[in-house]
Amino acid sequence: MRRFSWFNATALTLGFAFLYLPMIILVVYSFNGGRLVTVWAGFSTKWYAELLQNDAFLDAAWVTIKVAVMSSTIATVLGTMAAYTLVRMGRFPGRTLFSGMIYAPLVMPEVITGLSLLLLFIGIGLDRGVITIVLAHTTFAMCYVSVVVSSRLSSFDQSLEEAALDLGATPFETFRLVTLPIIAPAVISGWLLAFTLSLDDLVIASFTTGPSATTLPIKIFSAVRLGVSPEINALSTLMIAIVTMGVISASLISKRAAIRQKQEERAAEQTT
Repeated sequence: MRRFSWFNATALTLGFAFLYLPMIILVVYSFNGGRLVTVWAGFSTKWYAELLQNDAFLDAAWVTIKVAVMSSTIATVLGTMAAYTLVRMGRFPGRTLFSGMIYAPLVMPEVITGLSLLLLFIGIGLDRGVITIVLAHTTFAMCYVSVVVSSRLSSFDQSLEEAALDLGATPFETFRLVTLPIIAPAVISGWLLAFTLSLDDLVIASFTTGPSATTLPIKIFSAVRLGVSPEINALSTLMIAIVTMGVISASLISKRAAIRQKQEERAAEQTT
């Protein structure tokens, strides 16, 4: 076993400082009483109160959440169907083209994706708004869901499905009662990944959005171009807090599930 040397400690400290020190500074200055974000003028929470009264940010946040929920749900359904087709349908005509179209957004620059979708929406005469953003986010998020679900289906024991079919279940019942519950963690992970990507997207949304639908990343980017305000620091701090609570909650749930599974395995061994 290697000892934890001073070199390792220094490298680890510098790495964590590079990653998290900017966030800590942002959180600290969100409680700055002055309007200048680089000059400390005393502790205050007034910027949080003003943020809750800023209708522009609140409307953008609501649009962002609505788009993220809709696009991640559609992307999860389509991505799961695509993954099941690629893994279980074997070789079929057009499989290479189909898989290439599924995985293309993974390597395609976001600028190209956004521009191509913009030209498509203009060509078909579709007004830009919430619907176009949802379609755009579904397009690039579906491939991530497909990758996550495909990896789980590849290691799935197909004998369970065969047993259900032998007992008289239809293919749809087999998928609903056997396959889907087992791959549910992968499906949920794909939904969360698609939701996060939609919340974070700026480039594609800037091409496909309209005057009536401004997402929160676009609103923040537009505001920062005019100068960083304390309200943006407060908003970023709230987002960091929400993400932190989500990560901690997911870790606790996973830990409890692992402990419960170990207890069930021990109980099964004792009964046998």
